[in-house]
Amino acid sequence: MTVEHKETKLAMPAHVSMVDITGRNDEWLRLIEPRFNCKISVRGNEITLSGDADEVDRAARLFEEMAATLQQRQSLSVDKVNVAIDMVKTGSRQPSKVFSDVVLMHRGKTIAPKTPGQKDYVDAIRSHTITFGIGPAGTGKTYLAMALAAAALANKQVGRIILVRPAVEAGEKLGFLPGTLYEKVDPYLRPLYDALYDMMDPDHFRYLMDRGTIEVAPLAYMRGRTLNDSFIVLDEAQNTSPEQMKMFLTRLGFGSKAVVTGDDTQVDLPAGQESGLTVIEGILAGVDDVAFIHLDAKDVVRHKLVQQIVEAYRKAGLS
Repeated sequence: MTVEHKETKLAMPAHVSMVDITGRNDEWLRLIEPRFNCKISVRGNEITLSGDADEVDRAARLFEEMAATLQQRQSLSVDKVNVAIDMVKTGSRQPSKVFSDVVLMHRGKTIAPKTPGQKDYVDAIRSHTITFGIGPAGTGKTYLAMALAAAALANKQVGRIILVRPAVEAGEKLGFLPGTLYEKVDPYLRPLYDALYDMMDPDHFRYLMDRGTIEVAPLAYMRGRTLNDSFIVLDEAQNTSPEQMKMFLTRLGFGSKAVVTGDDTQVDLPAGQESGLTVIEGILAGVDDVAFIHLDAKDVVRHKLVQQIVEAYRKAGLS
């Protein structure tokens, strides 16, 4: 079989830095060249690609997408370049469209989806009243949901944010612990506070907490309430019982949106107790305005090693 050889020259836009396109010390080029089996050379603002015709065409699309991403004032990183390579090679998405979907900006920091799965998740939350985000650690389930909640509050789409977690270690029986309610549940809710501090100024966050505009509470304290005009996030939902899951979902009031996140491989409930997250899809499948998004190792955006660890556990049958 004859392999068609091709050479393509790409002129990058004048206002796009070649260092941003190639990476410092050509870091991006070293990632790209072996993945596309073509030779890459750079002179001035021109990139020359030579090799197998199909591979050259794909590599050219990648550089065009990288340039489009930079033109949208989005930065590139090792993770983004690797994800963009995968998207172009599979033809699944346009990387620039995934990366340009800005959920929230704060102090120059942009929060946006970084993978096709995360983009699907963000789109589902925007278009559904209840969205379930299910997947392993590091896939951005909680962080993106909270960023969307903060954006909805800032845009006056909702009147308050309610963040909920089951306090499994305390068996949801918190009365015997010393201190106020928030002192009792603080260890369980701290990750939610930490994420919110990334998304708004601390003084403003405390002001909203004091006013009750942002509420962070254990799941047990949701019973008997009706939550109107709210963006509600239930985190670590794999640690709810089926009864607790039903209780939470039936709190939803008018003008509200709920996001339920969890990792169904990390259930911390007592042995033999069923998780509400593992059965809910079978119960609500086909119900209008409810979405289920499953994220996996390809959507892990923490250290690259985390992605490899998640995948190794999956292959070992321990996921």
